[in-house]
Amino acid sequence: MSDNPLTNPNIAHPAIDDASIGLLVRTFYGRAHEDDVIGPVFAAAVADWDDHIAKITDFWSSVMLRTSRYNGRPMRPHLILPLEGRHFDRWLALFEETARELFAQDVAEAFIIRARRIADSFEMAIGTQRGEMRAPRHSVRPL
Repeated sequence: MSDNPLTNPNIAHPAIDDASIGLLVRTFYGRAHEDDVIGPVFAAAVADWDDHIAKITDFWSSVMLRTSRYNGRPMRPHLILPLEGRHFDRWLALFEETARELFAQDVAEAFIIRARRIADSFEMAIGTQRGEMRAPRHSVRPL
């Protein structure tokens, strides 16, 4: 069995369900939409906010609960955005703050571990597309 939570076939945490995922996604993306650093990126990229929230909720359900509800390609839309390290840093800081505010420590950490690995994956893929070699920065930090 892999220690990587993104390839572990089990659900992320027994206390996580669709309601908790929905709460986190709605709360976090409501804040992200208004954020000075990442808000403008969302404003330029997201035409239908309700549709985006539904897709992201399905994505997190697939990640956390292994529901397979999300069948998109999450990397693709991010590759065309003008994302920099500061965007990933802010996204994670806001995500972690929201998760820790909403949930008990162990539940928040289950979300945070996955968010950090996803951020590293996206950031490294964007770097590769731009001809840059990037190492993981987020998943290697202590919780």
